[in-house]
This record gives sequence, C-alpha cells and structure tokens, in this order.
Amino acid sequence: MQKNKPHRLRNIIKWFFSGLGTLIVLLVLLSALSNIGLPTHSQVVERLSDLDKARLSEVIHLRKTLGDAAFPGWGEADIPLIVYNEEYAFLIGYPQPPDGWIKVPANTPRGGPWEALVDDNFEGQTYYRQKLPGNGVTPQAFTVKVGDRWVASLATYEWMKIGLANQFRQELPGFLKPVFPYRLAVGVLFGSSDQYIASLLHESFHAYQGMLASGRLESSERSNIAAQDSYPWSDKKLQADWQTELDLLVKAVQAPTEQQARDLAQQFLTQRAARRSASGLSQESIRFEQQREWLEGMAKYIELEIWRQAAETPGYTALPELSADRDFKGYKTFERFYSGQIEQTARMANDEGDGRFYYSGMSQAILLDRFMPDWKTSLMSGDVYLEDLLQQALNE
Repeated sequence: MQKNKPHRLRNIIKWFFSGLGTLIVLLVLLSALSNIGLPTHSQVVERLSDLDKARLSEVIHLRKTLGDAAFPGWGEADIPLIVYNEEYAFLIGYPQPPDGWIKVPANTPRGGPWEALVDDNFEGQTYYRQKLPGNGVTPQAFTVKVGDRWVASLATYEWMKIGLANQFRQELPGFLKPVFPYRLAVGVLFGSSDQYIASLLHESFHAYQGMLASGRLESSERSNIAAQDSYPWSDKKLQADWQTELDLLVKAVQAPTEQQARDLAQQFLTQRAARRSASGLSQESIRFEQQREWLEGMAKYIELEIWRQAAETPGYTALPELSADRDFKGYKTFERFYSGQIEQTARMANDEGDGRFYYSGMSQAILLDRFMPDWKTSLMSGDVYLEDLLQQALNE
C-alpha cells in the first residue's frame, strides 16, 4: 500500500493543475463574454438623462440638508454645477450664464456660449449646455468660474465609468485587451453612484473654498504646478520617512482611546518636522505640502464626511428618484469605503504626485474632529493650515 502513495499524489497534483487550468480558461472566456456590449459612449448624449438628473438632485438635496453639519456655511452656499460627457457640458443652477468657463488659477477662458435646452428642464428650471471644444478640453474634475461665480465640475457618472474603462484599454498590452475584466475593474475603483455623489460634493467644496478664500485656492494650484519639477518626489529616504509619517497618522485615526490618538498624533507631527529637516526641504516645498492638504485634503475629508452624515443622520432619506438607479446603495456602504480610504493613506508614501496630500490632509481633519470640535471656524482665515490646528489642539 505504501508504494501506491507517490503515484496517487502525482495524480492529485495533475488533477489539481488540470482543474486550475480549466478554471482559468473559463474565467478568461467569461471575462471576454462580459466585454461584449461594454458601452463606449453615453446612452444619452445631447441632454441630461433621467439618472443624471436624479444624481444631481441628490447632490443638491444632500448638501442643502446636511452640508452645514459637514462644514459651516457650505450647505447654504449657492454653488452651481457643471457635468459633462463625451460631447457636451451641462450647467445647472445658473440662470442666463455668461459665455464659457474660466480655468483656475491661470484664468484661461474656455468654451463658448451656453445654450438653453428649450425642450427639457432640471427640477422645473432651465438648464444649459454647450458643445465641448474638442482636443480633450473639458471643465475637468475641480472647480471653475463662470463669470464671477465658482462652479463645481465633474464628468457624468456614466461617462466617468466609460472613461475609466477606456484608460485601461489604452494602458493594457494588446493580447489582454479582449479579455480584461473591465466591468469588475471599474466597479472596484468606482463601484456606486453613492461614491459619485460624494465625489461631486468634493468638487462642490472646492467651489466653496474658492468663494471664501480664492487667493489661497489659486496659490495652492500654482504651487502644485511648480512642484511637478521642484518637489523631491522620487527621493527614497524622503519616501521612507513619509511612510513612517503616514503609518503614525493612520494609527492615530484608528486609535481606540483619545489619549492614544493624541500621543500618536504628536508623534506624527514630530516625525513630520524631522522628515522636513532631514531632507532639507525648502520653505516653498513645505508650503506646497500645507497648501495641498488645505485644498485637496479638506475636499477629500468632505467627501467622506458628507457621506457619513448621509449614512448616520437619523431621518435623512435620499430622494425617491434614486430608486431607479441600480448603482445607488442608499449610503449603506459608507463604513467599508471609509475603512478602505484610511487604509489607502498608508499606501501613499511612494505616490509621485499630490495624491498623498489628499489622504494626509483628510486624516488630520478626522483627528481634528476628535480633538477640537470647532476647528473648522479657523481654517479659512489667514494662513492657517491643518497641521497648525492639530498642534494647537494637542497643546490644549
């Protein structure tokens, strides 16, 4: 009997790898089949679709209902919205707008006249569109000015998902393009219209920053342009020190007691000062870090905070129009998304771009909620930055 064991084991191994190979082939075939009919253009192009309108209505409803709880005054602010697809930009909440839009901080005029849609409306009001200029020019995901008003801008949910799939197609080698699971990949990165609503509110907060502190917003954007060449993105020692810094920040956010959180937050600030000193970081680069955390870190925080408010505020209910949206989860996935974003913070040390500041700023804002409940009243004045308020909170 003992002599048969090696033979039996070989058969088991052969069976296992044969089955694994069959499974892989089946998965590849299923992935290829799922790509049949994968959309490459919006179903409705020349106007806002019913689902576009439902999502935009919820963006407005959520901000007006709970926006002030996320940041004082934001809910009451008058902030128009631009969304765009592959051919048109649409403007809502701005009667009789002047031509085009202005890209900040360069104050570059873009686009042309806005055309009222005579056979359609948004919440009973006229909305506007214009043909995109081409050559990839869009209002982008940020804030722009239309005339003298700050406006939030983002692609439509449908076009954003199509755009992500198109990016995968461009980056993949030819042999993978037919079988890559585009739907799954896009779903992982942008899996619900809850996330889209929070993302558009992220851009809405940028518009609010522009309304309250336009000079700081424009200065932050200019510093980001300058830092592309001047900031030591690829310095390995700096990246290692950033990793230590971000790890401490994540531990502080996740700390079970306030005292542990305070101790870890102080270690984070001490490590930050040591990193800057050890790398000989210039004052311009230090200010760049602070500005990006103020601009993008705060908007990232708002993205999470308004979602949290929607998920946890007793009595808050999304608009009934969203019942037709199969991708809307009723804000029930907030905890999973929140945990993922906190964990992502620790993975941003090697990011060669300003992405790390979205997360380091967001995490500091979360700590400030814990240590200094009224911290938001000070953030828009003068040159106050998140790390300044965090140190102040720890000193009290």
